[in-house]
Amino acid sequence: MSTLLRLAHQLLIALLGITVLVLMVPVSMQIGSRFFEWIPNYMWTEEMSRFFFIWMVMIGATVGVREGLHFDVDIWANPSPALARFLRWASRLLILGFAGVVLYWGIEFTKFGWNQTSELADLPMWMIFIAWPVAGFFWIAFLIEKMLVDSERDDQHGMHL
Repeated sequence: MSTLLRLAHQLLIALLGITVLVLMVPVSMQIGSRFFEWIPNYMWTEEMSRFFFIWMVMIGATVGVREGLHFDVDIWANPSPALARFLRWASRLLILGFAGVVLYWGIEFTKFGWNQTSELADLPMWMIFIAWPVAGFFWIAFLIEKMLVDSERDDQHGMHL
């Protein structure tokens, strides 16, 4: 499972980079059309930049969960090992609950947009809305992996909750 999640993580990093690069195209067109009259002002660029931004944020949040850079806040500078372990588990369980909510309501959100299309680009809205359940799924998978690793490490060090 760890190898599969590592590959998924690498794919998500690549997709994040591609999304950032692709996002630069419609944003650059928007900026250019404001300053140069010879660049046409396309209406679809605003909509496309919003859609790519949504995917960029959701993929970035997912990569952040895998790398332990997202959702964690340091409250105590030097907690005791027992308190640090408790806070780590409490944090992961809360994030897991939030990820479940995002997954469930993301599926409902995608169903809601299944037969809708975007106003300007005429894209199926499910292609945008599905970013939420995809992120929720990967948050859950990455968090479970982290919890299993934590559990193994705690067992090796004789620590228990």
